[in-house]
Amino acid sequence: MVKTQSLVAGEWLTSDTVFSNEPVSGTADQFAQGTPEMINRACEAAEEAFWSYGSLPRTERAAFLRNVATQIDALGGEITAMGSKETGLPEARLEGERGRTVAQIRLFADHIEAGDYLDERHEAALPDRSPLPRPDLRLIQRPVGPVGIFGASNFPLAFSVAGGDTASALAAGCPVVVKGHPAHPGLSSLIAQAFDAAIKASGVHPGVFSMVHDGGRIAGETLVKHPLISAIGFTGSLRGGRALFDLCAQRPIPIPFFGELGSTNPMFILPEALANRADAIARNWAGSLTQGCGQFCTNPGIVVLTAGERAEAFTEAVTEALGAVDAQTMLTSGIASVFAEGRKQFCSHTATAVLISAEDRAREASPCLLSTSAEAWLESEDLGEEIFGPLGLIVVARDMDEMLAVAKKLQGQLTATLHMDAGDTSSALKLLPILERKAGRVLANGFPTGVEVCDAMVHGGPYPASTNFGATSVGTLAIRRFLRPVCYQNIPADILPLDLQN
Repeated sequence: MVKTQSLVAGEWLTSDTVFSNEPVSGTADQFAQGTPEMINRACEAAEEAFWSYGSLPRTERAAFLRNVATQIDALGGEITAMGSKETGLPEARLEGERGRTVAQIRLFADHIEAGDYLDERHEAALPDRSPLPRPDLRLIQRPVGPVGIFGASNFPLAFSVAGGDTASALAAGCPVVVKGHPAHPGLSSLIAQAFDAAIKASGVHPGVFSMVHDGGRIAGETLVKHPLISAIGFTGSLRGGRALFDLCAQRPIPIPFFGELGSTNPMFILPEALANRADAIARNWAGSLTQGCGQFCTNPGIVVLTAGERAEAFTEAVTEALGAVDAQTMLTSGIASVFAEGRKQFCSHTATAVLISAEDRAREASPCLLSTSAEAWLESEDLGEEIFGPLGLIVVARDMDEMLAVAKKLQGQLTATLHMDAGDTSSALKLLPILERKAGRVLANGFPTGVEVCDAMVHGGPYPASTNFGATSVGTLAIRRFLRPVCYQNIPADILPLDLQN
């Protein structure tokens, strides 16, 4: 049974106000709206839990994380059914995303057990050093405190209640207070039930995890402003994320806001690759662009290439491939509405030529393809904005110099891609220094939709891709967001943190 209340420090709390989910099919479910009082109670419990959970041996935190993964797997059938109902995503996608979610949690458990993330450093005392002695200095990473997490809409499992932000904060030793996303409250409740069971089985403080439903903005704003919250993790729109970022900065004591906000994920097709593989790259781009109805933060929305016959062949191949793709259901009616508005703006832009476009129906969206010149793109700030959904823009440059100019004008990106063959090396050498400054992940001869969860992954980038260019929200490096270095000088060994004692 799916609970309709918020989970606050081990208790399921209700309120007098309710909101409904928007199922693709079937009857809507009603959920109790979270309140500022619930957020305050959850934050106070998280602060209390921090004093024990933040100092818990890594092996015990790892065991708790593995228990969470086990409990999520135990609810697999219910999670898939509710996810399909609320989001319209196919069962295979949801089952794959659940597998990714629990694998990520288990990866973090393994990582903290290994201990390398602590970055321990020791400068032994030099009492006889001249002219001044050196004290004994030991450095280690310590958890920052309770963390507020905002669930995402486009990955209702891997980036939501039990997603990378929550898992990395818990791995770091930080209790979490999660604001559930209103697009999938039933799914959020099921994941919260898994956490509740894991907390009871593991014996950790119940304040380690709370999940509060929020059908509006009250609970979210209260969470960001709460004085006991030490950091915020967010995945969502540029507009919403920037508003929360500003709230974090305006607090009496500002806190870090780790937001993943927006990216067009440009792909640059160099001349030799275009001459040799135009059709194949075109077909694969069409598949990547429309995967999941384009609702991926790494969706490659812009392609940059140089003018010529092969550019025309590429455009024809993409047009043909996208023309065969049917309309797809979007995650929410709100996302569908925003996509429809963005598509209209791009299609009516004086600098674009419309190659494919169809009127969208209710919550469904069809592929949209446009083209423009690099000269026009460089003069039009709005053509560099993300349109969240299956919309692609081909930018045609006169030559390599104009392609480089496009690269230099890009805003911060999660990804940037080079399609190149052996003859493109000299051009790639010119582009790579620009792209590595613009993006957190640079690819060659691939497509960015698909983010590997591993030690080496970076899922972040300069603003507006994210609000902190030195962080990632995917991979084990994500744990470092919720840690800070502490130096211990001449502290007796028996009162040092356990990891320094050992």
